[in-house]
Amino acid sequence: VAVVLMKKCGKRFEIACYKNKVLSWREGVEKDLDEVLQSHTVFTNVSKGEVAKKADLMKAFEDTKGDQTEICKIILAKGDLQVSDKERQAQTEAMFKDIATIVSEKCVNADTKRPIPVSIIE
Repeated sequence: VAVVLMKKCGKRFEIACYKNKVLSWREGVEKDLDEVLQSHTVFTNVSKGEVAKKADLMKAFEDTKGDQTEICKIILAKGDLQVSDKERQAQTEAMFKDIATIVSEKCVNADTKRPIPVSIIE
């Protein structure tokens, strides 16, 4: 379960989604909302199963007139995707390797006039 969190009007609103589908939705690859959301319910705390009050939703998302699906779309588009420590660490390592590769492509050893290997930069 991936949790997308949005704070609005001093309240927390969360939706339960499928992990990789959130990114696909944001990139425009995935169009079907049912494939992204596990439920069309807006929660104050997904892990505890606490459903958001209708009054809070109406106050925070006035322009949607309380339509849960529209609120879910807003939270999906603008909310923060919570990422686990392992996922964050894997993303950081991948980015580090990408940066090291770019640096190695652009750097040349002054003495030998050869490219500097990625392993040395890492």
